[in-house]
Amino acid sequence: MAKKEEQTEESAPKEKKSSNMLMIIIIVVLVLIIIIGAVVAVLLMGSDDETATNNTPQAQEKRIDSQKTRRSASSSSISDRKLDQIGTLYPLDTFTVNLKSDAGRRYLKATMSLELDSPELSHELDSKAPVLRDRIIRILSSKTLEEVSSKKGKQKVSEQIMDTLNSMITDGQIKGIYFTEFVIQ
Repeated sequence: MAKKEEQTEESAPKEKKSSNMLMIIIIVVLVLIIIIGAVVAVLLMGSDDETATNNTPQAQEKRIDSQKTRRSASSSSISDRKLDQIGTLYPLDTFTVNLKSDAGRRYLKATMSLELDSPELSHELDSKAPVLRDRIIRILSSKTLEEVSSKKGKQKVSEQIMDTLNSMITDGQIKGIYFTEFVIQ
Protein backbone atom coordinates (compact mmCIF):
# COMPACT_ATOMS: atom_id res chain seq x y z
CA MET A 1 0.00 0.00 0.00
CA ALA A 2 2.79 2.32 0.77
CA LYS A 3 4.08 1.88 -2.77
CA LYS A 4 0.76 2.94 -4.33
CA GLU A 5 0.66 6.13 -2.27
CA GLU A 6 4.23 7.00 -3.33
CA GLN A 7 3.39 6.44 -6.98
CA THR A 8 0.34 8.76 -6.90
CA GLU A 9 2.36 11.45 -5.13
CA GLU A 10 5.05 11.26 -7.86
CA SER A 11 2.54 11.43 -10.75
CA ALA A 12 0.80 14.53 -9.32
CA PRO A 13 3.91 16.77 -9.62
CA LYS A 14 4.50 15.49 -13.18
CA GLU A 15 0.97 16.49 -14.17
CA LYS A 16 1.47 19.94 -12.64
CA LYS A 17 4.75 20.35 -14.49
CA SER A 18 3.21 19.41 -17.82
CA SER A 19 0.21 21.71 -17.33
CA ASN A 20 2.52 24.59 -16.34
CA MET A 21 4.70 23.90 -19.39
CA LEU A 22 1.61 23.86 -21.63
CA MET A 23 0.46 27.19 -20.17
CA ILE A 24 3.90 28.75 -20.80
CA ILE A 25 3.89 27.53 -24.41
CA ILE A 26 0.42 29.00 -24.99
CA ILE A 27 1.47 32.37 -23.53
CA VAL A 28 4.65 32.47 -25.66
CA VAL A 29 2.67 31.68 -28.82
CA LEU A 30 0.11 34.41 -28.04
CA VAL A 31 2.87 36.98 -27.42
CA LEU A 32 4.51 36.05 -30.73
CA ILE A 33 1.18 36.43 -32.56
CA ILE A 34 0.68 39.89 -31.03
CA ILE A 35 4.19 40.98 -31.99
CA ILE A 36 3.79 39.72 -35.55
CA GLY A 37 0.42 41.48 -35.81
CA ALA A 38 1.96 44.75 -34.62
CA VAL A 39 4.78 44.50 -37.16
CA VAL A 40 2.32 43.82 -39.98
CA ALA A 41 0.15 46.76 -38.90
CA VAL A 42 3.15 49.11 -38.87
CA LEU A 43 4.21 47.93 -42.32
CA LEU A 44 0.70 48.32 -43.74
CA MET A 45 0.32 51.82 -42.31
CA GLY A 46 3.65 52.83 -43.81
CA SER A 47 4.07 55.11 -46.78
CA ASP A 48 1.52 54.65 -49.57
CA ASP A 49 4.08 55.88 -52.09
CA GLU A 50 6.24 52.79 -51.61
CA THR A 51 3.37 50.38 -52.19
CA ALA A 52 2.08 52.34 -55.17
CA THR A 53 5.42 52.22 -56.95
CA ASN A 54 6.02 48.57 -56.08
CA ASN A 55 2.64 47.35 -57.35
CA THR A 56 2.26 49.28 -60.59
CA PRO A 57 3.56 48.54 -64.09
CA GLN A 58 6.59 50.43 -65.38
CA ALA A 59 4.58 52.75 -67.59
CA GLN A 60 2.50 53.92 -64.65
CA GLU A 61 5.63 54.26 -62.50
CA LYS A 62 7.09 56.76 -64.96
CA ARG A 63 3.86 58.75 -64.94
CA ILE A 64 3.72 58.73 -61.14
CA ASP A 65 7.37 59.82 -60.90
CA SER A 66 6.76 62.73 -63.27
CA GLN A 67 3.67 63.77 -61.30
CA LYS A 68 5.64 63.61 -58.03
CA THR A 69 8.39 65.72 -59.52
CA ARG A 70 5.88 68.27 -60.75
CA ARG A 71 4.02 68.25 -57.43
CA SER A 72 7.14 68.54 -55.31
CA ALA A 73 8.31 71.44 -57.44
CA SER A 74 4.92 73.13 -57.14
CA SER A 75 4.58 72.43 -53.41
CA SER A 76 8.07 73.70 -52.68
CA SER A 77 7.43 76.77 -54.80
CA ILE A 78 4.15 77.37 -52.97
CA SER A 79 5.81 77.27 -49.56
CA ASP A 80 8.83 79.32 -50.69
CA ARG A 81 6.88 82.15 -52.30
CA LYS A 82 6.27 85.44 -50.57
CA LEU A 83 2.77 86.81 -50.08
CA ASP A 84 3.10 89.35 -52.89
CA GLN A 85 3.87 86.51 -55.34
CA ILE A 86 0.63 84.63 -54.66
CA GLY A 87 -1.94 84.95 -57.44
CA THR A 88 -5.66 85.56 -57.34
CA LEU A 89 -7.44 83.60 -54.60
CA TYR A 90 -10.87 82.07 -55.13
CA PRO A 91 -12.52 81.25 -51.78
CA LEU A 92 -14.77 78.20 -51.53
CA ASP A 93 -17.57 77.56 -49.05
CA THR A 94 -17.04 75.31 -46.05
CA PHE A 95 -17.09 71.55 -46.67
CA THR A 96 -18.41 69.26 -43.94
CA VAL A 97 -18.07 65.56 -44.74
CA ASN A 98 -18.02 62.26 -42.89
CA LEU A 99 -14.63 60.62 -43.02
CA LYS A 100 -14.41 57.06 -44.23
CA SER A 101 -14.39 54.74 -41.21
CA ASP A 102 -15.98 51.62 -39.82
CA ALA A 103 -17.86 53.46 -37.08
CA GLY A 104 -18.72 56.54 -39.18
CA ARG A 105 -18.28 58.84 -36.21
CA ARG A 106 -15.56 61.14 -37.57
CA TYR A 107 -16.13 64.15 -39.74
CA LEU A 108 -14.04 66.81 -41.41
CA LYS A 109 -14.89 70.47 -41.68
CA ALA A 110 -12.65 72.26 -44.16
CA THR A 111 -12.63 75.66 -45.80
CA MET A 112 -10.20 76.36 -48.60
CA SER A 113 -9.19 78.90 -51.19
CA LEU A 114 -7.87 78.13 -54.65
CA GLU A 115 -4.94 80.06 -56.11
CA LEU A 116 -5.67 80.84 -59.75
CA ASP A 117 -3.10 81.58 -62.43
CA SER A 118 -5.37 84.23 -63.99
CA PRO A 119 -8.35 86.25 -62.75
CA GLU A 120 -10.41 85.14 -65.79
CA LEU A 121 -10.52 81.60 -64.39
CA SER A 122 -12.85 82.72 -61.59
CA HIS A 123 -15.70 83.14 -64.12
CA GLU A 124 -15.36 79.52 -65.23
CA LEU A 125 -15.20 78.38 -61.60
CA ASP A 126 -18.37 80.35 -60.80
CA SER A 127 -20.23 78.61 -63.61
CA LYS A 128 -18.98 75.15 -62.56
CA ALA A 129 -19.24 75.65 -58.78
CA PRO A 130 -21.68 72.78 -58.07
CA VAL A 131 -19.55 70.30 -60.02
CA LEU A 132 -16.37 71.49 -58.28
CA ARG A 133 -18.02 71.15 -54.85
CA ASP A 134 -19.20 67.64 -55.75
CA ARG A 135 -15.70 66.52 -56.76
CA ILE A 136 -14.13 67.99 -53.63
CA ILE A 137 -16.76 66.39 -51.38
CA ARG A 138 -16.15 63.01 -53.02
CA ILE A 139 -12.41 63.32 -52.52
CA LEU A 140 -12.67 64.44 -48.88
CA SER A 141 -15.27 61.84 -47.92
CA SER A 142 -13.13 59.03 -49.38
CA LYS A 143 -10.34 59.74 -46.88
CA THR A 144 -9.79 58.16 -43.48
CA LEU A 145 -8.75 59.94 -40.30
CA GLU A 146 -5.20 58.65 -40.68
CA GLU A 147 -4.95 59.98 -44.24
CA VAL A 148 -5.89 63.56 -43.39
CA SER A 149 -4.46 64.01 -39.91
CA SER A 150 -0.79 64.35 -40.88
CA LYS A 151 0.90 67.18 -42.77
CA LYS A 152 1.85 64.79 -45.56
CA GLY A 153 -1.75 63.58 -45.73
CA LYS A 154 -3.09 67.11 -46.05
CA GLN A 155 -0.59 67.76 -48.83
CA LYS A 156 -1.72 64.62 -50.68
CA VAL A 157 -5.38 65.66 -50.37
CA SER A 158 -4.51 69.12 -51.61
CA GLU A 159 -2.65 67.71 -54.61
CA GLN A 160 -5.45 65.29 -55.42
CA ILE A 161 -8.03 68.09 -55.34
CA MET A 162 -5.80 70.32 -57.46
CA ASP A 163 -5.21 67.57 -60.07
CA THR A 164 -8.93 66.75 -60.26
CA LEU A 165 -10.01 70.36 -60.63
CA ASN A 166 -7.28 71.18 -63.17
CA SER A 167 -8.45 68.29 -65.34
CA MET A 168 -11.94 69.83 -65.42
CA ILE A 169 -11.18 73.46 -66.22
CA THR A 170 -10.15 74.98 -69.56
CA ASP A 171 -9.48 78.70 -69.00
CA GLY A 172 -6.37 78.32 -66.85
CA GLN A 173 -4.95 76.36 -63.96
CA ILE A 174 -5.17 76.17 -60.21
CA LYS A 175 -1.67 76.76 -58.85
CA GLY A 176 -2.33 75.97 -55.21
CA ILE A 177 -4.88 75.14 -52.54
CA TYR A 178 -4.84 76.84 -49.17
CA PHE A 179 -6.83 75.46 -46.25
CA THR A 180 -8.21 78.28 -44.13
CA GLU A 181 -10.04 75.90 -41.79
CA PHE A 182 -9.36 72.21 -41.18
CA VAL A 183 -11.19 70.62 -38.25
CA ILE A 184 -11.46 66.89 -37.60
CA GLN A 185 -13.85 65.65 -34.97
